[in-house]
Amino acid sequence: MSQEKKNGTTSQDASATGLGRRRFLNTAAAAGLAGVGMAACTDKQAGGSSASGAASGSASAASAHTEANAGAEAAMHPKPGELDTYYGLWSGGHTGDVRVLGMPSGREIHRIPCFVPDALVGWGITNESKAVMGTKADGSLRYTIGDTHHVHASYKDGNYDGRYAWVNDKINGRLARMRLDYFVCDKITELPNIQGFHGIFPDKADPVDPKINYTTRVFCGAEFSIPLPNNGKDADKPEAYHSLFTCVDAESMDVRWQVLIDGNCDLVATSYDGKLAATNQYNTEMGVHYEDMMSAERDACCFFNVARIEEAVKAGKFKTYGDSKVPVVDGTKAANTDPKTALTAYVSVPKNPHGVNASPDGKYFICAGKLSPTTTTIELTKVLDWFDGKLAKLDDAIVAEVEVGLGPLHTAFDGRGNAYTTLFLDSQIVKWNIDKAIAFHKGDKNAKYVVDRLDVQYQPGHLNASQSETKAADGKWLVTGCKFSKDRFLPVGPLHPENEQIIDISGEKMVLMADHPVRGEPHDFVIFKRDLLKPKQVYSLDDSPLAVKDAKDCAVIRNGKKVTVKLTSQAPALGMREFKLKKGDEVTLILTNLDKVEDLTHGIAIPKYNIQFIVNPLETKSVSFVADKPGVFWMYCTNFCHALHLEMRSRMIVEA
Repeated sequence: MSQEKKNGTTSQDASATGLGRRRFLNTAAAAGLAGVGMAACTDKQAGGSSASGAASGSASAASAHTEANAGAEAAMHPKPGELDTYYGLWSGGHTGDVRVLGMPSGREIHRIPCFVPDALVGWGITNESKAVMGTKADGSLRYTIGDTHHVHASYKDGNYDGRYAWVNDKINGRLARMRLDYFVCDKITELPNIQGFHGIFPDKADPVDPKINYTTRVFCGAEFSIPLPNNGKDADKPEAYHSLFTCVDAESMDVRWQVLIDGNCDLVATSYDGKLAATNQYNTEMGVHYEDMMSAERDACCFFNVARIEEAVKAGKFKTYGDSKVPVVDGTKAANTDPKTALTAYVSVPKNPHGVNASPDGKYFICAGKLSPTTTTIELTKVLDWFDGKLAKLDDAIVAEVEVGLGPLHTAFDGRGNAYTTLFLDSQIVKWNIDKAIAFHKGDKNAKYVVDRLDVQYQPGHLNASQSETKAADGKWLVTGCKFSKDRFLPVGPLHPENEQIIDISGEKMVLMADHPVRGEPHDFVIFKRDLLKPKQVYSLDDSPLAVKDAKDCAVIRNGKKVTVKLTSQAPALGMREFKLKKGDEVTLILTNLDKVEDLTHGIAIPKYNIQFIVNPLETKSVSFVADKPGVFWMYCTNFCHALHLEMRSRMIVEA
């Protein structure tokens, strides 16, 4: 086996690893990347990612499956009434929500609306959901679109604890929190002075107090640099552009602090001891145009010393921008040259990295090169040594930088020392061993770090494995989200679904098990064992202070033009058969579902008033509207609940 070093990068040659330049399906994109300079991977004979290549890959995968994966196949297809062994939380993308899947079957069970109105549950219609989403002065929603990318859940003792999950809205810079007892969004925070809010990650412990071994912070990375303050005055001043790294309180959802940095933020990772957070940076050049963003051969992974940042905030060493009162500390390179007082540390990585992920053993952060065919493994104890003045050169924290294939983006783990990285241009997943990569980087020519490669269809972006970024990573299932499906599903016109592929990683070889079409454009996800969650199937009446606790309490309460209608639903009847309003009344309708039976959800719709929402068992919701149209309006239950479901109606009479 030969070994070569290029810009500090070590690689196994193509004959040993099977590494070859593969044809990118989208030739225009390939030409564009070639024009700006893809970092160093020697051209080898092309290997097709075309439909014929896909068929070949699928056939070999099917053969391997037939021989060795009958058990995995059975788990993929539960018998009627059998439950999946894992939950999966998936970003919904432009739908602005989070999908809940059962794994490994891949069956979609639920969607959690967050940033975008949802007609099924009435998200964005009810007063309760509007209060979470945020409204303008006139009561209309502040935003009606969203773009969810990254979903992560809260931790305790290095594993998920089933309390919360969070997801970002890249378009409007918002962070949503979801309660995992009811699977509902309960808080949304808009981050100040940022754009392109992309990566998030919860902390896993407090950096100072060992008794706090659970999530109390959520870190957020801003991808797009903007002038600070962004008031339209400094658009042509490059020196005014910056990105901010943000810390949000996990309980209150208030923004605790922000860090001004050089370069931008992409994704985020956190250490298991709570001491470090990090973001990979693909635009250290601070370019405004894409060719400028790719001019440097090495970018960075920016580390944040959480305890020192919070000490600086406490000491008043911060400033604020614009109307925001959030403290912003200086994390630029110029302000952090002394390791013993530095708040930040910039480890160099090649080139336009996309993704930073924490290994389950707590030792490493791994950055994927994107425009470099490499992954960079950074040892966290060495980063801490640099902060303590014990490591002279920060880049000595890099313990491996090896070639894995073309277009590496994201990395997952199996808990057995192996990493799995998506190769966007190669249309592959590469399985590689971390310890052997470190040995190879040190000069051991016999260390074969690439374990396996699997063709996927096509151009994979995100991936994750069961329990991957926890101490309990179990190495059973891996899912990759492929950005193009091409010929994998029935044609439905120009807009294709994306393709999410489920892969068995329990053995030495990866085996492709299933394709699932999904509406674009989802991104990241997490997969965790079902016994970590204890969802509630029925609400408590006391969850809402507005609850109408008995049908006899139904009433129309008038205070001038302001009218409150208190209503109950209990199959097969609404609490009032009819009620009267006057044209121009400002109405608040409160509805409580008095049914206590699991899965007995009611809905309510009011024709011509653009109102529809649901109430789950013992749940209460309310809507407000102006009764501006006179006439008779049949309110009806929209969720099938009883043999007399169609008869479950009430007349809303608006008098002229």
